[in-house]
Amino acid sequence: MISLPRTIKMVITDFDGIVTDNCVYINDNGEMTRKLNFKDIMAFSLLQKNGYKTGIISGEKNKAIEILSKKFNISEVHQDIRKKVDVLNSIIKKYSLTPEEYVYIGDDVNDFDSLLIAKYAITVPNAIKKVLEIPHIQITENISGNGAFREVVDCLLNGND
Repeated sequence: MISLPRTIKMVITDFDGIVTDNCVYINDNGEMTRKLNFKDIMAFSLLQKNGYKTGIISGEKNKAIEILSKKFNISEVHQDIRKKVDVLNSIIKKYSLTPEEYVYIGDDVNDFDSLLIAKYAITVPNAIKKVLEIPHIQITENISGNGAFREVVDCLLNGND
């Protein structure tokens, strides 16, 4: 079970492999799409309604992020990022966040450094082995794209600290 303190002010997450099922679907027109679970989409709404800041740092660029960003007024959106830890550090500095005030969620090699520096680091059960072996990592019960992001948000809102 995920445990987070009431001091969290900002949720910063990777997108593919956390909010999505980590698959890319290619239609007959050659367009790439992603599947999103409505539980995870609702989590963005819940964060907004409850006064949390939200950030997305994605290694890819896609329209789903842009749509969610506009709909839920996501504070920080960074796409096509290779070195996520630099962006994370800039967000921490911009909002003057202490280690007790943010959580980082990621699942792959480009999230590794960010997960290492975050006091509250969360991943999914189907993350890569290197991430799963981070000593302080917390692992959701739900897999990516199937309510894992919502699980973290529900923990924050229900005060499971």
